[in-house]
Amino acid sequence: MHKISLPSFLRWMFILVICTPLSVKAQTFTLEDIFLTNKLSADRFGSVSWMKDGRFYSALIYDGESQNDILVKYDITSGDMTDILFDPQQLKWPEGDVPRIGDYAFNSTEEKILLKTDVEQIYRRSSVAVFYIYDINSGSIQKLNESNEKISYATFSPDGGNIAYVKNNNLYYYNLANNKHLAITRDGKKNEIINGAADWVYEEEFSMSKAFSWSPDGQMVAFLRFDERDVPEYNMQLWGALYPKDYRFKYPKAGETNSTVSLHVYDLKNGETTKIESGEEPDIYIPRMYWVPQKQMLSFIKLNRLQNDLKIIHANPNTGDTNEVYHETSGTFVDMDYTDDLTYTSDGEAFFKTSEKDGFKHIYHYSIEGGLISQVTEGNWEVSELIGIDEKKNTIYYISTEDSPLERHLYSIRTDGKKKAKITQAPGIHKTDFSPDFKYFVDTFSNTERPSTSVLYESGGKEVKILERNNSLLQRAANYQLTQRTFFELKIQDSTTLHGYMIKPVDFDSTKQYPVLMHVYGGPGNQTVQNEWGGTREMWHQYIAQKGYLIVSIDNRGTDGRGVDFKHSTYAQMGKLEVLDQIAGARFLQTLPYVDPDRIGIWGWSYGGYMSALALFVGNDVFNMAISVAPVTNWRFYDTIYTERYQGLPQENPEGYDAFSPINHAEKLKGDLLLIHGTGDDNVHFQNSVHLQQALIDANKQFRSFYYPNANHGMSTRKNRLHLYQMMTDFVLEKL
Repeated sequence: MHKISLPSFLRWMFILVICTPLSVKAQTFTLEDIFLTNKLSADRFGSVSWMKDGRFYSALIYDGESQNDILVKYDITSGDMTDILFDPQQLKWPEGDVPRIGDYAFNSTEEKILLKTDVEQIYRRSSVAVFYIYDINSGSIQKLNESNEKISYATFSPDGGNIAYVKNNNLYYYNLANNKHLAITRDGKKNEIINGAADWVYEEEFSMSKAFSWSPDGQMVAFLRFDERDVPEYNMQLWGALYPKDYRFKYPKAGETNSTVSLHVYDLKNGETTKIESGEEPDIYIPRMYWVPQKQMLSFIKLNRLQNDLKIIHANPNTGDTNEVYHETSGTFVDMDYTDDLTYTSDGEAFFKTSEKDGFKHIYHYSIEGGLISQVTEGNWEVSELIGIDEKKNTIYYISTEDSPLERHLYSIRTDGKKKAKITQAPGIHKTDFSPDFKYFVDTFSNTERPSTSVLYESGGKEVKILERNNSLLQRAANYQLTQRTFFELKIQDSTTLHGYMIKPVDFDSTKQYPVLMHVYGGPGNQTVQNEWGGTREMWHQYIAQKGYLIVSIDNRGTDGRGVDFKHSTYAQMGKLEVLDQIAGARFLQTLPYVDPDRIGIWGWSYGGYMSALALFVGNDVFNMAISVAPVTNWRFYDTIYTERYQGLPQENPEGYDAFSPINHAEKLKGDLLLIHGTGDDNVHFQNSVHLQQALIDANKQFRSFYYPNANHGMSTRKNRLHLYQMMTDFVLEKL
C-alpha cells in the first residue's frame, strides 16, 4: 500500500549523517544565520552573456575594492578572464556619482553596451531604470533617458542603430546616428492605455513585461497595446505618511473585464503603424509574438478567454493580413509553455513546439504552413523545456523528466527523433544556458547532496571547467549536521501514487514519536518534492527539524511532471483533490510508528497558504495546526488568467469556485490557525485574509493573525523575513 525508500544516490550522505559520532556535537545555527548573514545560502555563478563568436562570454563580477560591478570577458576554452570590457570607476558619469549596474546588453557588433542602472522595481517582472550607452572603442558614455524620468525595457535594434523603450505607457525609439528620440505611440496613459509593456495580469501570469519586439532587419517594431479603461481598479493603501496614500491599479479578477489587447507594427521608414488582424472576438489573449527568420513575417499566439483554444497565426506586417497555421484545443486548458518553446528554423521554413496532446508534453515538428512533419519525442514522461536547435547538427536540446518526475535532465535528440542521448549525469535538477552556436553550455544543478553547482561543458557533455562548487557551504552543512531529504511514495484510494519527502532530526530515534510539520504548495504545474538542494525555506525546515520535528512535503494531484491525467485532474475544482491528497498523506503519516498521530500541522505560502487553511478546516480530524501565509481564500478574488485557466469562468462554474473556498469552511476550524499577509500584496490581495478573518469571527472561531505593513507577496525585505520566520517558529513550538 505504501513504502518509504531511499534512492541509492542519497545513501552515502544519509550514512554520513547517521554515522556521525555522538560525541561530536553538531554546531547550532540561528534564524539570523539563515535570513540575515546568508551563512547557509548557496553562492550562485550568476548569468552568462555569450559573445557572438561563441568562444567568449561576459559577466558582471563584484569588485570589492571599488564596491561596484565590473564587466569582464572570459575565454570559454580556458576559463580565464581575457579583458575588462567596462569598469564604472574609470568613467566620468554624466550624473557625477558612479551608479550600481543592474544589467547590461550589447549591440549586434558588441561595440556598444546598454547599461541599466538605478533600477526601481514595480511588480514581479517590471521595473523602471536609468539607462546609459557605453561605447567600448571611444570609452565615452551617454545617458539614454531624456530627463529625470525613468524608462523601461530599453532594447537595441538588431542592426544596432536604434534603441526602443517604454516611458509613461508609450513606446519610443532613440536613433543613435542623429541623437533623436521619436515617439511611436502617444495615447498611453496610466490605468487606461499601455503601449509596448504588459498589463499587470499578463506580467504575472504570462511571465512577460516587455511587450514589443524588433524585426530582424531593425526597421520595424511589433508591439502590444492594452486598453484597460474598462478593467476594474484595485486600491491598496500605502502606510507611513500622516495620511495613507492610495495606490490604484487595474486588476481583473476572475469573471471580470480584461484589457482589450491588440497587436501593431510600426515602420521606422515611413513612420506608419499597421494593426494586425486578430479576429472579431475582442476577449482574447496574445501572450507571445515572434518574427519569423528570413520571411519578414510576424507570428503570434492567440488564446481564447478560457485558454482551451490556442492558435499560431502568421501576419504580414505591412498589410496586417493574417493566416492561421496551427490550432489546438482541449477539454480543460491548452498548456501554454512560458519558456518560449515555439522555435522557428533559421531559414523560416519550419517550426518546433511542445504540446500535451498525446497525454504528455512532447516536441513536434511542423512545416511553416503548419503541416505536421513528425512527433520528435514520445513516452510517458514530459519535456519540461525545449532549449534550442543546433541546425548544423540537426540536433534538439531539451530538459525532461524521463529519469524521474523528481529530476530534470538535459537530453539531445535529432530533429527526426533518432539518436536520443542523456547529457547531464549528476542526479538532481539541471538548468542549462547554451552558447548561441550550441558548442558550449553552462549547467547549473543541485541535489540533496550537493548545493548549486555550475559547470561549463562542451555540447556533448565533456567538462571544460567548474565555475562554482559551493564547497564551503557543503562543509558548513556537514558541521551543522543537516539531514537530507528522504523520498517516499504512497498510494491514495484510487491507486494514484504520490511522491513525498521527509526531513528528520539529526538525532532521530525510531523508537520515539515525533510531531510532524507538513509543507505544501500544491498548485497547478508546481512541485515541492524534487531532488534538489533547498534554499532559505529548506534551511528553516532544518532548523525546525533540529528542534525535534519531522518535516514532510507531498506533491498532490495537479502538480507537474507526470502528464495530463495527473496535472489536469483538478480542473474546475481547485482545492478538492489537492486537499484530499494532503489529508491522505497525513493519515499515512499517522500509521508510522515514529509519528505522533495527534500532532500534525501544515503550513504554506500563496497557493500553499490556501491549501494549509483549507486542510486545517476540512481535515480537522488529522490536522491540529496550520500557518497560512498570503493565501487565496476565495478564487473569485484572484486574477482572470490564472484562475479561469484552471477553473473556467465563475459565472459558468460557481460550484467550483465556492465549494472549496476556505471562507465557506471557516466554521469547521478546531485547531490553531496563524494567518499572515502583507498589506501591499499586489498579487494575492490582503482582501483575501480580511474576508477569511471575518468568516472566522462570524463563526466565533479563535485564531491568530498578523499583517506586514506595505509588504508585497514575498514580504521580501530581510527584516520582514526574519520577523516572519521567528513568529512561525514560535507558533510551531507552542502549538505543535
